[in-house]
Amino acid sequence: MTGTAPGTLILCNCLGSQAPDAEAIARGAGVSCSRMHRSLCTDQAGLAAEAIRAGGAMIACGQETAFFEALAEETGGEPPVFVDLRDRAGWSDEGGQAGPKMAALVADAMLPAPPTRLMDVTSEGTCLIAGPGDVVLPLAEQLAPLLAVTALVTDGADLPDSRAFDALRGRLRRVTGALGGFDIILDGLQQVIPGGRGAFSLTDPKDGGHSACDIVIDLTGGVSMVPAPDKREGYLRGDPRDPLAAARLAFEAAQLVGVFEKPLYLRLEPSLCAHSRARQPGCSNCLDICPTGAIDPAGDHVTIDPMICAGCGSCAALCPSGAITYDAPPFGYLLTRMQTLATAFRRAGGRDPRLLVHDGHGAEMIRLAARHGRGLPADVVPMELDVVSGFGHAEMLAALAHGFAGVTVLLSPATERDALARDLVLADAIAGPGRIGLLDEADPDRMSDALYGAEKRGSIENPVLPLGNRRQVARLAAQALNPDATDPLPLPGPAPYGAVLVDTGACTLCLSCVSLCPSGALMDNPDLPQLRFQEDACLQCGLCANVCPEDAITLRPRLDLSDRALTQVVLNEEEPFACIECGALFGVKSTVERIMEKLAGNHAMFAGSDQARLIQMCDNCRIQAQFHSENNPFAGDPKPKVRTTDDYLAKRRDH
Repeated sequence: MTGTAPGTLILCNCLGSQAPDAEAIARGAGVSCSRMHRSLCTDQAGLAAEAIRAGGAMIACGQETAFFEALAEETGGEPPVFVDLRDRAGWSDEGGQAGPKMAALVADAMLPAPPTRLMDVTSEGTCLIAGPGDVVLPLAEQLAPLLAVTALVTDGADLPDSRAFDALRGRLRRVTGALGGFDIILDGLQQVIPGGRGAFSLTDPKDGGHSACDIVIDLTGGVSMVPAPDKREGYLRGDPRDPLAAARLAFEAAQLVGVFEKPLYLRLEPSLCAHSRARQPGCSNCLDICPTGAIDPAGDHVTIDPMICAGCGSCAALCPSGAITYDAPPFGYLLTRMQTLATAFRRAGGRDPRLLVHDGHGAEMIRLAARHGRGLPADVVPMELDVVSGFGHAEMLAALAHGFAGVTVLLSPATERDALARDLVLADAIAGPGRIGLLDEADPDRMSDALYGAEKRGSIENPVLPLGNRRQVARLAAQALNPDATDPLPLPGPAPYGAVLVDTGACTLCLSCVSLCPSGALMDNPDLPQLRFQEDACLQCGLCANVCPEDAITLRPRLDLSDRALTQVVLNEEEPFACIECGALFGVKSTVERIMEKLAGNHAMFAGSDQARLIQMCDNCRIQAQFHSENNPFAGDPKPKVRTTDDYLAKRRDH
């Protein structure tokens, strides 16, 4: 170890249980490797300390991170970069072939992660405990020395004489908010009157009582007061019949005092949102998919409560316009990770890698499968994310375009699955069946068996680097996966890509659809009565179909990969009408003729020929004609005569 250069990967075969391929790692990841060690965490800890003290150490071990971090603190060196090669590659039935995968994992570990935006959340320890008196009151007494407790008794139990904590009787009607900012509405509220001899008396029941607190312990045993209670920070819910559950909640509540950092998972650009226009409904994907209720309508767009958002990413995966983007980490960083993994794997001599996307629960399953089972196949490259529910069709297609032969998303019990299931169907329609899949398996051995037994496919011959937003990446990846496609790919609905079909016999070219189209996919022509359309920009939000007074518009989900989708096409056009005075083109000839047919001679305002002629004039000529008409609607009262001194004197003489 002596003389190891900073930035060197420190290898260990873990008592000879694995054989890291130093040559493949160096070739694929572009990093120098140390000589092979046998027990860096025990007998050879001094050598590890020396490398850490030198700075820039990378240690190929994921199990003993706490030990090496403590070693760095003792030696005054920088904490090393860790990459788990043993559990994810070395311990495997195909560990001897895992050199390219090791190179990919090392290259991924070397990528600098972008900083996560954070917000401070302050909890002063104000806690509401709601439930039956025999459960709530002892728990409140236990927590009173630690928190500012209010016990809400929801049954007929007697309230205590002690004033160590506040006690109320009532029932929860509504709970909103999150840690540090809960808003509570109570019905049947009775408060203690702390005076007089004997037992305390209570106020008369009152509905609609309002309160606020930092922490809520819900032991009512009924339906949760908030959506996805396990994802709502500060809302602790348990079975009142389980004393161990109550004790666990008390312990958790006691830890929720202080200032905490909460990640800001999402970015919202309201101007891109296609939720609504002019009170007409459009896209509601994010509202329908959000498990915590963090998203609400706010006029033409939506708003996101960062305190309630749990960061599952489902809304960003399904947002057709890119108004909502996931930011922890950003989409671009995820693309960089996938491109780095695939490139390093190929550079180290590997072919046709498969990507396994997983979260922390999946990482533990991989560790268990490696220690006690078959481990992962040599061609399966794991990529860990905080959550996998936001890994949508754009990410799946991008992975294939980067050169992965297949993509598998490993689900966990806590994974939100609705968005994944929708986007999997969409990705299959674009990439073809069999390349992308969801693996819902809780047993590590069966997980390994499923990966070993999966049908292997080849990756694309010429991997590409798709860049841009999610829509642009999906389109570029789809072109790489379908190089010979000439016709648009049919997609299952609902899909964020597609065409607008117009019934030209019903369309009157009123252009209401143009005025409400949020992405500018529908356009008019200022010189001619035309309805134009650019398919690449269409979000399939449905606003145009909803606003059309003639029900002339239908949507067709599809993905046109040709240049036709990038150009404007005419969906409907008619002959313009020429002004009878100046000859300027205006309006639609058929519409003007229909108006003449219905109004000329039949309506009081257009009974005469001169009035009927106004219908056939452009705006300028119509104003001119009205101004010079006998009954000029723009005319005012006659100007008063100017009065002079002589006029006043003459008036006096007359009197």
